[in-house]
Amino acid sequence: MDEAGVLDAVVVGAGWAGLGVSYALAQADMRHCVLERGRVGETWRTQRWDSFHFNLPNMYSVMPGDSYDGADPEGFMTHTGFVTLLEDYARRRRLPVRTGVSVTKLEASNGVFRVVTPEQTWLAKNVVVASGSLNRPRRPPSASALRGGPVQLDASDFRNAGDLPAGAVLVVGSAQSGCQIAEDLILAGRETYLAAGHIGRLPRRYRGHDIAVWLVKTGLFDVPRKDFVDPSGRVAARPMLGALHTISLQSLSAQGVVLLGRFVGVDSGRLVFTDDVLENIRFGDEISAQFKSRIDEFIRCNGLNAPAPVEDEAEAVAPRLPRPPFCRSISLSGTFQRLSGARASRATSAGSIYPAFSTSDVSRFTKMALPRFPESILPGLILRPHAGQAPLWLSKTRRVDLSAIC
Repeated sequence: MDEAGVLDAVVVGAGWAGLGVSYALAQADMRHCVLERGRVGETWRTQRWDSFHFNLPNMYSVMPGDSYDGADPEGFMTHTGFVTLLEDYARRRRLPVRTGVSVTKLEASNGVFRVVTPEQTWLAKNVVVASGSLNRPRRPPSASALRGGPVQLDASDFRNAGDLPAGAVLVVGSAQSGCQIAEDLILAGRETYLAAGHIGRLPRRYRGHDIAVWLVKTGLFDVPRKDFVDPSGRVAARPMLGALHTISLQSLSAQGVVLLGRFVGVDSGRLVFTDDVLENIRFGDEISAQFKSRIDEFIRCNGLNAPAPVEDEAEAVAPRLPRPPFCRSISLSGTFQRLSGARASRATSAGSIYPAFSTSDVSRFTKMALPRFPESILPGLILRPHAGQAPLWLSKTRRVDLSAIC
């Protein structure tokens, strides 16, 4: 601290972004500390299912100042492997991380922030909130109608199919987590239903590379914020992307998952869904085709020697739909578990995960309108969710690798 006992910065959260920001501050010789309420990478330890893998390849899952030198650049890290990476990084870089310290209040006065914890109060000229964007479940009002009925479990609490009570499982939400968990369940032999929404899709690989490589090369991660955030501050849901291979609604149905429309509520003891299954499948196909077309054009314009397109079986397989094709409702009688499976989708009606900023009173500064603000909310107050799943509404561009924030 300086003579007045004020740090240059306090970083809240010791995940991907928090540690990355700490490294940048250390490189600039700024006096700071990192406060983490749990352990380094806490949400990666406690809010991921057993088979979870990163959606970004290893070559992009690196920390600032590091580079990937392994043998599998287009492979995918497990969540436990990532926790090991974070711990090693904090140790090697000698970052000033204090674990087990919860921030309970954040106040600003005369250009200085008071960061209050149960142990002490820290004074700082700047505060970087890097507590993550996918750490608090949010259920729709319709979920309350299921109380006393089937077991309800948020995606952040799911670990594996064996931990669930006997019976069929309904996964609500067809984005990243929902589709991956649905596949986990059906491969484990569970009777699985998926309430799907209007979500795009990406292939895992295309023309010789992982799709993330093409997204970087074509500049799709560098689209400016103004072009993907609408005036209300809302951002379209990210396309669904399987972690290890392509997953589509039709490939899930071919494996035995029963596809349903969007879950809209409960009526007279029955779960009610929209009848837009075919529309949702078509939309996923259209988004995938658009991305592929852009990659094809990029290859052509730059004279790249890329392999010819190969049909992806997960996208080409015909869906197996219920007969009649639109199942509008399901009885709640019997043993039926409901698993809210969508993460970080601002458009889904069930099972979403959102930022938990309230513990540091950030909501008082942002007036709960985070998407409308640039990354610096007040002079010295910066919101930095973890970069691996960085919410686009807090980014300058769509780029999510950590180099973009340091």
